[in-house]
Amino acid sequence: MTRVYLESGPKKVFACAIDWPGWCRIAAGEEAALDRLMEYVPRYRVVAARAGLDFSPGDPVVTGRVPGSQTTDFGVPYTVPDLDLAPVPADEAERGVALMRAAWALFDETAGGSPEELRKGPRGGGRDLAKMVAHVEEAERAYARKLGVRHRPYRSRADRDAMREELAEALSHPWEPPLTTGWPPRYGVRRIIWHVVDHLWEIEDRT
Repeated sequence: MTRVYLESGPKKVFACAIDWPGWCRIAAGEEAALDRLMEYVPRYRVVAARAGLDFSPGDPVVTGRVPGSQTTDFGVPYTVPDLDLAPVPADEAERGVALMRAAWALFDETAGGSPEELRKGPRGGGRDLAKMVAHVEEAERAYARKLGVRHRPYRSRADRDAMREELAEALSHPWEPPLTTGWPPRYGVRRIIWHVVDHLWEIEDRT
């Protein structure tokens, strides 16, 4: 069984795996979102394997629903579900950081081996590689602030790596309420990994 919660916007639905942070997919409707999630099993397995984890998901079972918004329809899992306000034990925290580090490594490797000019979408849109990498890294710096980790704009790759190390350290520990940052750690890990792998897979699809 794969525990899933659904975030429903006016037109689109995100299906997010509760126990596998970052494994979230969107479609027009609940069943379509669940089907889309399962289509990405082979691709998420690569992330899990890089983290040293066995990924053998069962059939998706919806265990929760949250209301979305226009941001959901835009393509971002935005709502913080109540389940993310529960305590995070040490083993879950360590596992989440391992998956986050795996996503970072795979993204960097894929970006490093991809051409600058990526294939355009059906309407001619889509960032080229350098802009996509910059978008991922700057969004991550903004996400880190939501988790209590603050860094000035990067001047070098070393600055980015230092921020990532501080973020990984902050998220590697058990967590207990009350919430003292903008995001609870469980949601932060899910959102960060989702954003990295979403663009990782976009690069793969457009190369």
